[in-house]
Amino acid sequence: MSPMPDNPVRFGTDGWRAIIADTFTFENVRACARAVAEHFAEHGGTSRPLVVGFDTRFLSDHFAREVARVLAGAGFTVQLADRPAPTPAISYRIIEIGAAGGVVVTSSHNPFNWNGIKVKPHYGGSASPEIVADIERRVPEILADPARIRLAPPASDAITPFDPVPGYLAALGRQVSLQRIRAAGLTVAVDPMYGAGAGLFGELLSGGSTTVREIHSERNPLFPGIRAPEPIESNLSEFLFLMSTGRYAIGIANDGDADRVGLVDERGRYVDQLRTFALLIDYLLGERGLRGPIVRSITTTRMANLLAAHYGVECFETPVGFKFIGPLMMEKDALIGGEESGGYGFRGHLPERDGILAGLFLLDYVAATGKPPSELLEKVFAITGPHFYARDDYELEPGQRESVRAALDAAAPAEIAGRRVTGSDRTDGWRFLFDGGWLLFRLSGTEPLLRIYTEVTDEALVRPVLDAGRAIAGVHA
Repeated sequence: MSPMPDNPVRFGTDGWRAIIADTFTFENVRACARAVAEHFAEHGGTSRPLVVGFDTRFLSDHFAREVARVLAGAGFTVQLADRPAPTPAISYRIIEIGAAGGVVVTSSHNPFNWNGIKVKPHYGGSASPEIVADIERRVPEILADPARIRLAPPASDAITPFDPVPGYLAALGRQVSLQRIRAAGLTVAVDPMYGAGAGLFGELLSGGSTTVREIHSERNPLFPGIRAPEPIESNLSEFLFLMSTGRYAIGIANDGDADRVGLVDERGRYVDQLRTFALLIDYLLGERGLRGPIVRSITTTRMANLLAAHYGVECFETPVGFKFIGPLMMEKDALIGGEESGGYGFRGHLPERDGILAGLFLLDYVAATGKPPSELLEKVFAITGPHFYARDDYELEPGQRESVRAALDAAAPAEIAGRRVTGSDRTDGWRFLFDGGWLLFRLSGTEPLLRIYTEVTDEALVRPVLDAGRAIAGVHA
């Protein structure tokens, strides 16, 4: 047997992600797939099928086919998507057919030269830290003993193709009044960012007076014109320009695997992810009159706590990632869970992010009230007061991660941007609370990045707080 190799498969906040042809290779993907197969086989046998899906990235369909062959070679029957589809569509399929779990080949919002794998257990949500740790530990032994990987023939009877979209769209229609949105006469702009959500809003909303204009709907794995398919303001310049014409009532953007949403208001202004979460909470609790707890990650808005108190429900906080949010949503029967990245999950659908359903809920809020997004946000602010959010990302040089970590470990500021520090914690990263807001530092688990976040109640504090954070971490603009 060969010497034990280093482990190239490391799961981050949600999945294993790596650069194509560097670490994300067919050899490593097959080893990861074998580890997934062994995990599911040991924890439930091989009698239930596994589901495999993929996004629009370079070679995603080919990687997915190899994953399916490995899973079938391990004794599972496999349903393999026959087209790119949102990650939540694959999660829904797992639940729909009672599968043991699934694998999605996607790197979500990472740049074009990345790809990755997300693992979904039987409940369709993100795999827990315990599951991914079990998968990770198996990979080096599999790489050292490639004979453990048995590949089913490409045309194996154990691998069945399926269309992942129709059942998923039908499920979305049971969560929201598509008829109300179709009949509202809205002019909707959509940017799927060349990703797996392309065409779905048009298909869902056709047949009424509402119209949908979509850009970047073709499959282009280079994601031209954007740093990465993440629906944040810096990546949406063309979409923001389109919305600034004033011809559209609302703009919806999705990331590469359509599990996140970005919102642009009727004036062409980006509505940040924290405010979008607050709008979704107010839609469910205020407009629809539903009740249930809220689950939020440490990086998202304190407006969730204020809205929870206003409507008489509980609000729970977790570390970053739906591998923490989803299980707590199930445990608490939460109405909604959300994180700063623009990912939101909903009770009765999936304990997982769904950017398409989140977009439909935002459209329905506008359709039901007849109010544009800017007025709906003012309604939220009437309850919570204005809140202002921003995030800076710093790309780290080799070796810089350790110096940043040391600086943050040693940090104990008495004040930040002239505001008295009132507390700190390390629930997930380094967080400092101060009069009127918070500052948080997190090192990315998938990219060489330091992220610095803040939310404040005074807009004039946003830049000074982030600049203070940069100084504390010892990074340069």
